[in-house]
Amino acid sequence: MTDITELLAVALEEAELGLAEGGIPIGAALFGPDGELLGRGRNRRVQDDDPSMHAETAAFRAAGRLRGYRRTTMVTTLSPCWYCSGLVRQFGIGRVVVGEAETFHGGHDWLAGHGVEVVVLDDPRCTALMREFIAARPQLWFEDIGE
Repeated sequence: MTDITELLAVALEEAELGLAEGGIPIGAALFGPDGELLGRGRNRRVQDDDPSMHAETAAFRAAGRLRGYRRTTMVTTLSPCWYCSGLVRQFGIGRVVVGEAETFHGGHDWLAGHGVEVVVLDDPRCTALMREFIAARPQLWFEDIGE
């Protein structure tokens, strides 16, 4: 599984699961250099009552310990916030694929400036999912992004 749209499909599935659980619809997955799925997760701040359980964090934790992360790819449905961008930088994840950055422009430019390969897909499914969620639950969204 190396097609970038197939990688995004895993993260998008996680986002949809999160929404169905009453949470924030952001999903992520961490892949190895050969496209092997290492870990997947979704934003579970609401479900777990844990402000640190962002999608990228959940995927990273699900992957378990690796010797190195330089050749891995983090795929996320939404531009990573500063917290998740810090995780990518801290552990040296080499590539980040962003489903969309229209509804939230996180730290992906900062990551690119620090040598991380960043691919922004502007996927209409990801954008529509977030736009609908923000319109329906603005208070929860602003809590999630710290506003």
